[in-house]
Amino acid sequence: MAATAKPAILVARAVFPEVIDALRQHFEVDTNDDDVALTPDELTQRLQGKVGVLTTGSERVDAALLAACPQLRIAANIAVGFNNFDVPAMTAAGVLGTNTPDVLTETTADFGFALIMATARRLTESEHFLRAGQWNKWALDMFAGADVHGSTLGILGMGRIGQAIARRGALGFGMKVIYHNRSRLDAGIETELRARYVSRDQLLQQADHLILVLPYSAESHHAIGAAEIARMKPTATLVNIARGGIVDDAALAAALRDRRIAAAGLDVFEGEPKVHPDLLTVPNVVLTPHIASATLATRRAMAQLAADNVIAYLTEGRALTPLNPDVIRA
Repeated sequence: MAATAKPAILVARAVFPEVIDALRQHFEVDTNDDDVALTPDELTQRLQGKVGVLTTGSERVDAALLAACPQLRIAANIAVGFNNFDVPAMTAAGVLGTNTPDVLTETTADFGFALIMATARRLTESEHFLRAGQWNKWALDMFAGADVHGSTLGILGMGRIGQAIARRGALGFGMKVIYHNRSRLDAGIETELRARYVSRDQLLQQADHLILVLPYSAESHHAIGAAEIARMKPTATLVNIARGGIVDDAALAAALRDRRIAAAGLDVFEGEPKVHPDLLTVPNVVLTPHIASATLATRRAMAQLAADNVIAYLTEGRALTPLNPDVIRA
């Protein structure tokens, strides 16, 4: 008797070999070893006959793709964010979506705090100065930045990562932590984090260092634009480790050029991997290429969790971190 053919899945970007090996125990795996982001048409073509796909933020799963790929049953994002998923369309099509929360929380919080410190203390600006051979004397005010310890840390978005950043700021650096979120935290959590809930305007006006950790959505698009930046202190810094599009990058570049705020640190950008050209011309910004979760241990854990979701759902009808669990219950 012929062996039953394994179901086929696609891994849309290159991942660790051990993750592919785990998937191949259960599936025929089509891999994108070149690690070049697939166009929508290429993704649709590669998904023909596939029941599952491991995606990153580069691959959009929307109604058009779902209509063209009727065999698809699960899309597992190797990320905590999932703005590349049209979740209502996926639910309507009976396709499960999953993400990778928790496994990247502490690593991303580490990086967010590193970006706060690098931005406040002008590390990139001073390194460029040194590398250009311009350092020929010491001066009392040379690249004098802003203190982090004892200052006011403002957090917009207070989920897992925001709370981990608050913990670092309050307990590690003695910062006064204020936050704004769609829903206020329980009083016990606020006490533990030494965090105070404020209005959005108060957050903008009072923060010495403002960090963005909110999910991207139509409602949060350009949540920080020219008007919001105008409410910030001229000595304040802004850090975005959330998603590109939450900040109006053009407005931010203009504010940095005019020193309407002191500095910014950005790990995410509108239209990335493209970066708004004006951001490349201002000195008072730290720029990194979407690497907040980039440690080997964390990236492996993210890829493995996505794979485990695909394996669990397609072999057992369950998922570890579902975004639309109604699909499972249907």
